[in-house]
Amino acid sequence: MKYTLIVIGVMGIGLLGWTLISQASDPAIVTTRGLHWHSHLSITVKGEDVPIPAGIGLGAAEMPIHTHDGTGTIHMEFPGVVHTGDLTLGQFFGVWGKDMSSFGSNMQMTVNGATSTAYGSYVMRDGDAIKLTYE
Repeated sequence: MKYTLIVIGVMGIGLLGWTLISQASDPAIVTTRGLHWHSHLSITVKGEDVPIPAGIGLGAAEMPIHTHDGTGTIHMEFPGVVHTGDLTLGQFFGVWGKDMSSFGSNMQMTVNGATSTAYGSYVMRDGDAIKLTYE
C-alpha cells in the first residue's frame, strides 16, 4: 500500500511537470497566468467615425473580451491559460455579433500606424491602436 501511494504520487508529479512543460513550449499559448490587456479600436466608414458601443460582452455573464464604455477600448481580461486565438480581433467582433465586412467594402487596417492585412486573425496586444477604414 505504501509503495502504491508513492508510485501514484510520483506519477502525479510527473504528469503535472509534463503538462507545464508542454504548455510552455506551445507557441499558441500567450500565458498560463492570465492577463489584463487593453487595445483601442477605431472604425471609420466613408470618413465618418463609427462608435464602438459600451457593454459589448457584458451582461448576465462577463466575456473575457469586452468593452466598458464607448471609447473604443477593448478589455481582454483572461484568467489562467490564454491562447492566441482568444485575443484575435475576429474574436472581439464575434462577441460583438458583427461581421468585420458588414461596415462596407475596401477595408483597410492599420495597427500602431503600420498597415496590416491580418484583419480578423490579428492577435491583439496590450496598448495596440487598431484602425479599420472602409470606403
